[in-house]
Amino acid sequence: MSAASSSDLGPASPSASGLDRFFEISRRGSTIGREIRGGLVTFFAMCYIVVLNPLIIGTVPDSTGHYLGGGTAPNLPAVAAGTALIAGIMSILMGTWARFPLALATGLGLNAYVAYSVVSLPGMTWAGAMGLVVLEGLVILVLVMTGLRRAIFEAVPPFLKTAIGVGLGLFIAFVGLFNARFVTHAAATPVQLGNDGSLTGWPTLVFVIGLLLTIVLWVRRVPGAMLISIVAATLLAVVIEAVEHLGAFAPATDADAGNPGGWSLNPPALSGSPIALPDLSTLFTVDLVGGVTAIGVIGVIVVVFSLLLADFFDTMGTMVAVAQAGDLVQEDGDIPGTQRILLVDSLAAVAGGIGGVSSATAYAESATGVGEGARTGLASVVTGMAFLASMFLAPVVAMVPYEAATPALVMVGFLMMTQIVDIDFSDVEKAIPAFLTIILMPFAYSITVGIGAGFVTYVLIRIVRGRAREVHWLLYVVALLFVAYFLRGAIEHLIV
Repeated sequence: MSAASSSDLGPASPSASGLDRFFEISRRGSTIGREIRGGLVTFFAMCYIVVLNPLIIGTVPDSTGHYLGGGTAPNLPAVAAGTALIAGIMSILMGTWARFPLALATGLGLNAYVAYSVVSLPGMTWAGAMGLVVLEGLVILVLVMTGLRRAIFEAVPPFLKTAIGVGLGLFIAFVGLFNARFVTHAAATPVQLGNDGSLTGWPTLVFVIGLLLTIVLWVRRVPGAMLISIVAATLLAVVIEAVEHLGAFAPATDADAGNPGGWSLNPPALSGSPIALPDLSTLFTVDLVGGVTAIGVIGVIVVVFSLLLADFFDTMGTMVAVAQAGDLVQEDGDIPGTQRILLVDSLAAVAGGIGGVSSATAYAESATGVGEGARTGLASVVTGMAFLASMFLAPVVAMVPYEAATPALVMVGFLMMTQIVDIDFSDVEKAIPAFLTIILMPFAYSITVGIGAGFVTYVLIRIVRGRAREVHWLLYVVALLFVAYFLRGAIEHLIV
């Protein structure tokens, strides 16, 4: 494809409809039909997030034992409805204001970081964690408006950005395998295959079939591969549960044999109607002060910076990729409406926190809609409207067991890990920080630890090799913050 300039596209036809003129559909070489089709394809390519986001952030209690949506038990329909609502609103805003074929929803990796590294911190609540997400979005908004976003983007070495993505991929894949009990705790080793070192039970079979189906559909380039596999595996699980009545998984104890052959998270049985008014109890569960009170200023800086890293860089890469796929890059290398695109994305992070569903961001899956012919913001509007409609199907989410949904997590982990080829492991200055970043995320079960280890070792190696002046001053600040974060227990002990 060749890059197109705005002058190449030509003026809109005088006979064009108001919709055509507003979105510049004809001018960009598209049609209303293509935009609608492209918007729907994008929705089906990324709507798995309505199922996966509740499974990631809706199943983890905060330090007080409460879950998103309130209460001491998971409220997955509420998280699903909130996820769909924020995705719908922000995608429509991207389409109508930035007029760019880019859809937004809760970011994978961002949600995992909040769920597994933030809400478990002492004194942290889900409201406090979402307050930190809002702060991160406000920081990005300021950076965009002041033009500092590019400066920070250039300060972090590309290989570290890549390593963070790879590490997140491994972390997400491990979470998927563990939640489906494909790997479990063991007495003699940290983890083992299945419940007893082998694969047994109907739920495990559902997971394996779901994973294999996901792989087959993906390599065959079937649109919506992950969603199709989740639906198919769930239907299989429903049939098995109707025949076998396995019930929910329960661990064995000294007093009880438990139910090791049951389903993880939810038995796949629908009670009542699959359509219901959405439960929006995750909205406005935000405490801008609680997070600061719980972890202190240094902790807040580390958390916000970690969120900012993932959100910040992914959006730029996604925007460029989608623009290139749609021949929307101008001859001078600019992308039409860049400032508006970045502003909407930063507002999406704020909206995700206010909605209680973690930071929303641009989705690379938007390129699937562009591949179907989408070239304008109308496609994003269509995607957004589809997300809003999906809010009313949230009860269906409550019947999806981990075994049916987590194969998609494993596949997402693989896709994120493919970036590793961009890291030059022959250069120790890159290889060691990248290696520690990648392995410590799953091994320490902490995304923050992986990111921090990468920054600290990168700065250290540069210093001892006499290249300290080549390190951006911002990285020294960040490395020192991570050192303080790692030693916070000892520091608190000395202060007290």
